[in-house]
Amino acid sequence: MSRGHTVLATYYIESYYPLSRAAEVLAGEQSSGTFVPIPGETPELLEQHGAHVVTLEELGEVPAPSLPGAHRPAGAEKVSAGRVMIEFPLENFGPSLPNLQAAVVGNLYELRELAACRLLDLELPAEFAERYPGPQFGVAGTRGLMGAPEGVLVGGIVKPSVGLRPRQYAEIVGRLAEAGGDFAKDDELIANPPYSPLRERVKSVMEAVERAAQKTGRKLMYAFNITDDIERLKENHDIVLEAGGTCVMVCINLVGFTGVAYLRSFAQVPIHGHRTMIGALMRHPALGIDFRAYQKLARLAGVDHIHTNGMNNKFYETNEEVAESIRAVREPLLSGYECLPVLSSGQWAGTPELAYRMVPTTDVLMVAGGGIFAHPGGIEAGVRSIRMGWEAAVAGIPFMEYARGREPLEQAIAQFGGR
Repeated sequence: MSRGHTVLATYYIESYYPLSRAAEVLAGEQSSGTFVPIPGETPELLEQHGAHVVTLEELGEVPAPSLPGAHRPAGAEKVSAGRVMIEFPLENFGPSLPNLQAAVVGNLYELRELAACRLLDLELPAEFAERYPGPQFGVAGTRGLMGAPEGVLVGGIVKPSVGLRPRQYAEIVGRLAEAGGDFAKDDELIANPPYSPLRERVKSVMEAVERAAQKTGRKLMYAFNITDDIERLKENHDIVLEAGGTCVMVCINLVGFTGVAYLRSFAQVPIHGHRTMIGALMRHPALGIDFRAYQKLARLAGVDHIHTNGMNNKFYETNEEVAESIRAVREPLLSGYECLPVLSSGQWAGTPELAYRMVPTTDVLMVAGGGIFAHPGGIEAGVRSIRMGWEAAVAGIPFMEYARGREPLEQAIAQFGGR
């Protein structure tokens, strides 16, 4: 009996049980298996609909279980770790993002046989491409709207993130636009609050963007945070569109992948995907979901840009982890689904050197808050300093050497070089 197309999910697991047993429990729990045989559970049904273990790589012992509540059978003394690939029949859930998640990241985290469980990667069949069109603009479309056909894209995050009234907010955005920035965005903490209603903020910001465009000849792309209850996403998107906006931002984890896919179904501008709350899913290496798998789901849902964190950031991820995230976003998915990596968190003119060395591409968007707005020479000097930092990186010239005689870089080093 043919099983048709399948989804392959790779996990890191730990267990007091033999890993082969733990992997079979995972596969059974997430498909047709039960803890005791029941009427109707025929060999034919299990063959057609059961999830199967494809590969199992033993990684050795670990000192203790990573998660609480792991069951320790009588006589078991050691916890073993491994990497396991499970094959799920697509027929069980179809090309559906929410139901895919029920299968590959559903009840498995609660299984007492598992002392650790983390989804590392996903391989999806072509049926998902038929159901979900993915990013509408990606890198090329974003560059076209920005009027920036080549080179790294430089943007800013408006700070302070909370408290500015719409006209104060717009003044900052206008200065960034006149300073030559490609992009700016709302912080994830501001969406449609009483002190800065979305409609009013969009109006004020877009007036400032258009005034700057008349002076510079280029229109800054601004990503307005339209995150809200699902039924308000269309209205919020349309507020931005009607005002001449060219980008909307949504917090992926707050509306869910299905909410992003719903937004993609009518969006007429790029979707800037913010990953706020990602630490709850990613931070513990023995639990949750790895960014490699996460970004595939986000791209499938339709984000055009996705945050990867940045080098020497203020959060927990190492530079190698950030580099791996950037590489993952740049890899083709289902023969396409091009998406723009967004480098953020503590970025300034000194971080491009490491970013380019580790991932030699300029198809990235670097967004900075303090690195631009707190630059001693002002916003324009902040933007210029970051562009100069990328010039040095691409040319292979050491940053400190390139900075000599270039005031925006020298000022940036004096201000941010000690961090």
